[in-house]
Amino acid sequence: MSQSLVETLDGVAREAAVLIREVYASNFAVDYKGPSDPVTEADRRANDLICERLTTLFPNVPIVAEESEPSSFEGYRNAERIFFVDPLDGTREFVARNGEFVVMIGLVEGERAIAGVIHAPELGISWLGEVGKGAQSIDARGARSAILVSSRPALVEARVVGSRSHRNPALERTLAALGAHELIALGSAGLKAAAIARGTADAYVAPHYAGKRWDACASDALVTAAGGKLTNASGERFDYRAAELDNDRGIVASNGLLHDAIIDRLAVARA
Repeated sequence: MSQSLVETLDGVAREAAVLIREVYASNFAVDYKGPSDPVTEADRRANDLICERLTTLFPNVPIVAEESEPSSFEGYRNAERIFFVDPLDGTREFVARNGEFVVMIGLVEGERAIAGVIHAPELGISWLGEVGKGAQSIDARGARSAILVSSRPALVEARVVGSRSHRNPALERTLAALGAHELIALGSAGLKAAAIARGTADAYVAPHYAGKRWDACASDALVTAAGGKLTNASGERFDYRAAELDNDRGIVASNGLLHDAIIDRLAVARA
């Protein structure tokens, strides 16, 4: 049987993870692209490998990848399909050696994120989603399980995940305003999205700046495929063809049942 799209992407992500683990086991150096924006050899090596593999497997599909030169994906906004790649999501966690980092590959077709793979190198687990075809996890032994978002309907009962590395008083106040049952700090946007997709948490809320489109695309496809919803913090779907790549209006991912209530609470908190 031929591999599915997401299985093919998972193979690429797992290949990149081998390089990432090699660097993780070494005494690696840390450079900075800007204040509080670290980058390592693992980011760069994984980026190169993923782009090489995707170019071979999917010729003429532009690849918007975090560590690539913007000139390499110039004109991507006009393509029918676009890959968005974060070769090492959670570089701060990688540097802190807490294991909370992932590889993310997402595919946009038309206006929507339609397929996504999130792979956790330290766990050996991948979460795969293709919109309309469902979502699954594949562990380090190759065992597969279908995954679905939770069915919790009320914020007062909800488990909400937020950033581990970007805590500040404004974020704490906003998360507290949600009135959720439990607030959990977790590294990596991809790990937070995976927690929503498999139902171990009910919502992921980043109310302000939330990285770039490569931080959203795979998560968007995975959460949607698992039955949930992902938008910006104003409740609008992501425009993957916008002139800017910044997620400057936050991210909210949820089981869908809580989504409107979260968006409403965030609007009140901003007022």
